[in-house]
Amino acid sequence: MAIKITDECINCGACEPECPNNAIYEGGVEWSIADGTNVKGQYTLVDGTIVDASQRNAPIAVDTYYIVPSKCTECQGFHEEPQCAAVCPVDCCVPDEMYQETVEELLGKKERLHI
Repeated sequence: MAIKITDECINCGACEPECPNNAIYEGGVEWSIADGTNVKGQYTLVDGTIVDASQRNAPIAVDTYYIVPSKCTECQGFHEEPQCAAVCPVDCCVPDEMYQETVEELLGKKERLHI
């Protein structure tokens, strides 16, 4: 499953540079699949929506950092544990129950993001 950042986030920013998929954004900042990945053209998000990889999308959160579920792989294929959770000083990077994915699915997502 993807990781999410809870409302307990203190906006320290420690998590953002640790993400190998560039899935973490500061609150209020627009995101795209292409940011920090090799994806071009159309991409299917975890909810089934098809977007252009370079399309700017509305922020998921305004007041705190947030993680884009369609880009989060829980660091599978990169690290032994999610790096955002490892560096978070207030333990607000937790599994997102809305996005249940197997290790195989997360590794497949990693491959699609870093072709």
